[in-house]
Amino acid sequence: MSQTAAEETADVFGPDSMLRSLVNEARWGLAVTRATVLEAAHPQIGAALIGNSTFVAHPWRRLRNTLVSTQRILDPDHRVRTREAARLNRLHARISGTDPQGRRYDATDAEARAWVVATLFESAVTMYRLSGESLDGPALERLYGEFRMVLAVIEGDSAHLPATLREFWPYFDDMIDHRLENTEAVRVILYRLLADVPAPPLLRDHPAVWAAGRAVAGPVAAAITIASLPESFCRRLALPDLPGTRTLMHAAYLAIGCATRLLPDGWTRVGSFMSLLDPGHAGDAGPWESVRRKAGQAAAMIRLITPAPDEAGHVTRSADRFFAEVLDQTGDGHLTWPDLAAMAREIATRLDLDEKDEERLYDAYAAWWRELQTNLDADGDGRVTRQEYAASAAVLPSAGLVKVADLLFDVTDVNDDETIDAHEYQTLFRSAFRRDLTDRGAGDYSRSAFVRQFLSFMSGQQHSTAYDTLLS
Repeated sequence: MSQTAAEETADVFGPDSMLRSLVNEARWGLAVTRATVLEAAHPQIGAALIGNSTFVAHPWRRLRNTLVSTQRILDPDHRVRTREAARLNRLHARISGTDPQGRRYDATDAEARAWVVATLFESAVTMYRLSGESLDGPALERLYGEFRMVLAVIEGDSAHLPATLREFWPYFDDMIDHRLENTEAVRVILYRLLADVPAPPLLRDHPAVWAAGRAVAGPVAAAITIASLPESFCRRLALPDLPGTRTLMHAAYLAIGCATRLLPDGWTRVGSFMSLLDPGHAGDAGPWESVRRKAGQAAAMIRLITPAPDEAGHVTRSADRFFAEVLDQTGDGHLTWPDLAAMAREIATRLDLDEKDEERLYDAYAAWWRELQTNLDADGDGRVTRQEYAASAAVLPSAGLVKVADLLFDVTDVNDDETIDAHEYQTLFRSAFRRDLTDRGAGDYSRSAFVRQFLSFMSGQQHSTAYDTLLS
């Protein structure tokens, strides 16, 4: 992006930016959920999501990472924006393939990336309207300009989005009428993800509480999302229009809009809700802290009247369970390269690695994948099944994993003394994994000890609260 464009971006994303204010509101999640369905209907995006994304198995982690990335892209500091854009472009450059119809997809496709921004803008406008806050002409023009600038930051220019708001609406309608499809990704989001979304980190140890709430909230969320989508889109994809859902949708949006306007600012900020869902999220839970404590108390009461789980299950896992919780990142029941690439993406994102270290990380995971194929892929079909993994978990190859652990050690050993002291160890897990480890003593970690611990976790032999937070 040119210096002139960078200067314009600095002005657009300044203190008065509409978009920066919007993405820090909790209701932005409504727009993002709706936009995700519209994005998934694009053949390129839908295929990339199904083949590579972890949004089904790890939706809360995906939500957190998206939030962090968006905040970086909208940062007033040009250097922060440039670094994040480069990271996203490297990430997308590694995502390509062929869909079931034999069509190629590529996450760097300029038209598809423009459609992502377009859906977010249109969903934001719809969210305002349904919340009782329709924007006037100048405000719409300004918001659209900010979204186009987001595309310029990531893509280098915004040529694939119409130059004016007047031209945008015919473009949006044409995309719905001629480019979108009822992809597998759309069906997964509406009928699997929203209905079967796993518990957020806060409630992961309280499955009964989460299951009871999800049984009602899941179908309602799906119905509200469908009812908020453009009617022409719903007709094209034959989405159900159940009686009463539009009334329910309008009531939900109006209630959230009223809450945003009437409640104190701290109650409706996205950081407060993320901290409520995940106690490890960086940020202050503010007024929701008492709600979180009450939820914990309710879960404790339920545990008193239900059978206690096997305590050993909190320390060790079976190979089968480890496969499902850690290795199968995409949630398709098999271990393939996209699963390992997802682990690499997560580590690179959390540690904010530079290009050189990121490439080293991917090369290490690629080496481990070749070892897994050679040693565990008994039928040669290019994927490792749960049964194949469980049968050979005790003798997993590890040369590639040693390279991964070596990289983690190197970026943690900031003073290059070949030892990780207690402060460096705590810093790694606090900044990268959002956890304060109280069980780590004052002793030092040698490279061999650090590598040994990582390999024990990745082979499923040793439970680790820290690494669980990152990958499971």
